[in-house]
Amino acid sequence: MSTTAAHDSHKTTRPYLTEEHQMFRESLRKFLEKEVEPHFEKWEADEFIPRSYWDRMGENGFLCPQVAPEYGGLGLDFGFSIVLAEEIGKVGGGLGGPGLHSSIVVPYLESFGTEEQKQKYLPKCISGEIVTAIAMTEPAAGSDVAGIRTTAIRQGDHYIVNGEKTFITNGIHADLVIVAVKTDPKATPAHRGVSLLLVDRDTPGFSRGKKLKKIGLRSQDTAELIFEDAKVPVSQLLGEEGKGFYYLMHKLQQERILAATGALVAAEDMLDLTIQYVKQRQAFGRTISTFQNTQFEIAEMATDVQMARTFVDDLIVRHMQGQDVVTQTSMAKWWITDMARRMAPRCMQLHGGYGFMEEYKIARRYRDIAVSPIFAGSNEIMKVIIAKNFGL
Repeated sequence: MSTTAAHDSHKTTRPYLTEEHQMFRESLRKFLEKEVEPHFEKWEADEFIPRSYWDRMGENGFLCPQVAPEYGGLGLDFGFSIVLAEEIGKVGGGLGGPGLHSSIVVPYLESFGTEEQKQKYLPKCISGEIVTAIAMTEPAAGSDVAGIRTTAIRQGDHYIVNGEKTFITNGIHADLVIVAVKTDPKATPAHRGVSLLLVDRDTPGFSRGKKLKKIGLRSQDTAELIFEDAKVPVSQLLGEEGKGFYYLMHKLQQERILAATGALVAAEDMLDLTIQYVKQRQAFGRTISTFQNTQFEIAEMATDVQMARTFVDDLIVRHMQGQDVVTQTSMAKWWITDMARRMAPRCMQLHGGYGFMEEYKIARRYRDIAVSPIFAGSNEIMKVIIAKNFGL
C-alpha cells in the first residue's frame, strides 16, 4: 500500500461512521463534483458564492440534516454534520457557509427557540430558502463576548437595537441573523446583560455594510452588519433575556469541534497534494520524494495529521454521547489549527516555485488556513480556557 493509499484508507474508517453516513458522503461528494467544483475557481475569483448554490444544497437535502422530522428535517446525528463539513472542506475553505448555517447557527434555534420560532424558520433553513448567520464579533470585541457594545433597549413590544457587527460569515446572503446584544448594558458582571435576538433581513434599521475583502476564504461571504435604531419585535428574543452568554458558551463546544475538523481536513489535503507532487517532480535526475529531507518532512507532517485525526475522532464520539469535552475541544481547536497553519508553508516549500502559483491548490490552502487559529475563539483564548479548567 502506498503512503497516499494508507493515508486515504484511514479517512473512511471512523468509529462513529455507519453505512448511512457513507451513503450521505457519497451522495454529497457526487453533488459537489458536479455542481460546485467546476465553478469554484470562478467563485473564488468573484469573491462570492451565488445564492443558487444554497438553493441546490437545500433541494438535495444537504442542509441541516440534524433537524427533527416535525420541522421537515431528517433527524440525523452529529456524524452527518461532520461529513458535511469534511466534504465541503475538501473542495475549499471558502465554501464553509452551509456548514456554519447547518451545524452552528440552526442548532441555537433548535435548542432555545420557541415552538412558534421553530415552525416559522426551521423548514426554510432546511430548504435553503432561509440562510442564517450568527453575529457576535464587533469592531472592538472579538473573543470577549461579554465586551460587546451593541445594545437592545426594550420599548413596548420592540427592542431598539444599535451597534455594528463585523467579520460575519454569510452576512450578505443571510435572511436571518442571530445577534448577540446587551439588553442590560449596566449588568454586573457584564455577561449577564447579554441576550440573543432573531433579526430578519427586512427589519427596519438593519442594513449590511460592505462585503469584506480577505486574504483567504475569498469566496466565503463575509460582511459588516449595521443596526441603527433597528426595531426588533420582543417575540424575536431567542430564549431568555440575560441568558445569551450562557447559550453561546453551551454551543461553542460543537463549533470548536467543527473548527478543528475543518483545519484537519485542510491539513490532510495539503499532505496528500504534497505527497503526489514530490513523487512526480524531478530534480538532479530523480524525484524529490527520494531525498531524505523530503521524506523527513512528509513523515513528520503525516504523524501530526494522524495524531490529530485520532484525537478528533475520539472527541466527536464523546460529543455525540453528550459528554462535556470543553477542555479537550479547546485543546483540539488550538493545536490542530496551529499545526495546519504550520504545515502550509512546509508543503508550499516542497512544491518549490510552483507552490506560489495560483493554479496549484496548495497556494489557496496556504491563504485559507491562516485565519483558522483566530476564528471560533482565538487560540490564545483556548489556552486560557484549558488553564482555567485545570484550576490555574
